[in-house]
Amino acid sequence: MDDAFPPLGFRRIKVIALAVRDLERANRFYGQQLELSPVYEGTEQVGWQLDQVVLMLKSDWETPTASPNPRVTIETDQAWATQESLRRRGITIADEVQPYGDFFVGSFLDSEGNKLWFCSQ
Repeated sequence: MDDAFPPLGFRRIKVIALAVRDLERANRFYGQQLELSPVYEGTEQVGWQLDQVVLMLKSDWETPTASPNPRVTIETDQAWATQESLRRRGITIADEVQPYGDFFVGSFLDSEGNKLWFCSQ
């Protein structure tokens, strides 16, 4: 490595921000349907906890999309079970779980139309 450039120190994804049309509806979806825990800065809720990642919802951004860049993929214990649990909660499955190399991958839509992927081995 070139000594002229110090290491970047990348470690993990800390925050993922998603565009939403209706912030109140999106907060209900992530808090009630997906049962994620809220994250606060002081007394203000800034997002939802997903393991070590904070999922922030931004209502002042462009329209949500089913083809986001970057693509958000959530690791799960078992993709088939995750898909069934999402369905039971009334959540739209956008892509049925399929094998993808050594992984099984599927996707669902949040309340705002953002496509979120999930996978397991």
